[in-house]
Amino acid sequence: MKKLEKNIFLIGFMGAGKSTIAAELEHELGVPRAEMDAMIVEREGMPISDIFDKHGETYFRDVETALLRDLQEKEGIIVSCGGGAVMRDENAALMKQCGRIVLLTATPETIYERVKDSTDRPILNGNMNVEYISGLMEKRKDRYLAVADIVVATDGKSAAEIVQEILKALDK
Repeated sequence: MKKLEKNIFLIGFMGAGKSTIAAELEHELGVPRAEMDAMIVEREGMPISDIFDKHGETYFRDVETALLRDLQEKEGIIVSCGGGAVMRDENAALMKQCGRIVLLTATPETIYERVKDSTDRPILNGNMNVEYISGLMEKRKDRYLAVADIVVATDGKSAAEIVQEILKALDK
């Protein structure tokens, strides 16, 4: 089993490929991965859409921050972050302290194609269209770019190609 010197945090808009690439990196490197959204669902005992409905987005973001604090104690893992996780300064700082942040990007059209059949994306419920996705991506773009150590476009690339690009950028 290889040892990562620092954690790898995959960030980006929903549908950018964070979960897929985290799984591919786990396979390639033989190191554990953490899916933040799945861990939150397990901790809270309900789907993310229900967390948003019952407690609101602020509560969800607080749970996300608490999880990142817990993940700080782990070394050499791959973390697939929720799409909005880095919007909070504290979360980005926690990631920077123990890892490298890899931003996965895709066009709004690619994102739409990847998420259009999903019902567990509360921020898109009722707004499943390219224009809305594009607007939300635009709001987050500067923040994503500001915190990222590495940026990798995922459009038209296989998971294996994306992983190789990340590893090369990480100098692995």
